[in-house]
Amino acid sequence: MQFSGILFDLDGTLVHTIPDLAAAANAMRLDMGLSVLPEDLVATFVGKGVEQLVMRTLGHEGPAPNIDSVMRGLARFQDHYRGLNGRYSQLYPGVVGGLQAFRDQGARLAVVTNKGTAFTAPLLQHMGLASFFDAVVCGDTCERKKPDPLPLFHACDLLGIRPAQALFIGDSINDAQAAQAAGIPILAVPYGYNEGQPVQSLQVDAIVDSILDAARWAAHRHTKTHTQAT
Repeated sequence: MQFSGILFDLDGTLVHTIPDLAAAANAMRLDMGLSVLPEDLVATFVGKGVEQLVMRTLGHEGPAPNIDSVMRGLARFQDHYRGLNGRYSQLYPGVVGGLQAFRDQGARLAVVTNKGTAFTAPLLQHMGLASFFDAVVCGDTCERKKPDPLPLFHACDLLGIRPAQALFIGDSINDAQAAQAAGIPILAVPYGYNEGQPVQSLQVDAIVDSILDAARWAAHRHTKTHTQAT
C-alpha cells in the first residue's frame, strides 16, 4: 500500500451537510430580523469554519457585521444547528464503499475538518461513519484550521504515519492549499462546495467522481508504482 493513511474532509466530501447548515443559518437570520437566503447561496459561505459562515451569512446584504452581531449570530446559529445536525444531511454516493475499500487496502483513515468537535462527532455517529476512522481532527483541535497544514500534520501524527505516506481527499481550495503546504497528495471530488468555484480550478493530483473512485485511483497508483519498481 503506497498510502498508509487516508485523510478526508467532511462537509462536501463525505456528507452533504448544506441542508442542515442552511436551515440553521436561515433560522439565525430570522432571529436577527433578516430574510431567508437561498440554500445554494449559503453553500458558497461554507469551508472556513462556522465563524466565517456566520460572518458571511450576516454580511451578505450589507456591510460586514460588527463583533457583537457576530457573537450573537454565532450563539444563535450553534443553538439551531445543534438540533439540526444530521437531520437532512446525506452521504454522497460511493462513500461507504470507498471507505471500506481503503480499509481493505490496509490504510488507516482520519477525518480532517474545520467543523467543531461538538458537531463533528455527533454527525459521524448519525451518518454511520464513526467506526471507519482511527482519528478525527476538528476545527478546534489545533491552533489553526485548514488551509493551514497543521491539522493535516496532526492527523498524520495520530495515525502514526509521515505526511509522505498520506493521501488527502477533499472538495475545496482550503483542502488543496492545506495539502500542498503539508506536501501531501490530494484528490478532489467534483460535487462539493468550494465556495462556489469550480473544482477544476484547484491544483490537485486528480479529480475523482467519488470516494470509491478515489480508492480505485490509490490502488492503481500503488499497482503502477510497484510494477515500475520491479
